[in-house]
Amino acid sequence: MALSHPVDTHVGSRLRQRRALLGMSQTDLGKAVGLTFQQVQKYERGFNRISSSRLFEFAKVLDVPVAHFFDGMDTATTGAKRKPGRPKAAEKSADANLNTKRETLELVRAYYKIRSKSLRAKTLDLIEALAKE
Repeated sequence: MALSHPVDTHVGSRLRQRRALLGMSQTDLGKAVGLTFQQVQKYERGFNRISSSRLFEFAKVLDVPVAHFFDGMDTATTGAKRKPGRPKAAEKSADANLNTKRETLELVRAYYKIRSKSLRAKTLDLIEALAKE
């Protein structure tokens, strides 16, 4: 069984992260672009490669530029070349796992519900101070 290319895995992870941040289900996203939730799931896991036209559709529905899906790719991912017959598994960084945790997404959603910019800044200061403890 061939493993996913690291770029496909990264793009799928960014798709999942944005969808979850918006509180959208895989079914909702699939319906918006004419797919089943199973196909969205395959894209998010990097099992299936997303075509440029499909990526453009996802970007419109999720209200991000297409480049959003490539943000955060490191040189190891972009420089990775698979040898025929010897696919290399993509390693997930700790930050990538942190960015897709439900708790992180709930915290980000709640943070952006705070209307006052100064109160958001104070909230961020508080969280950073607590993290240092």
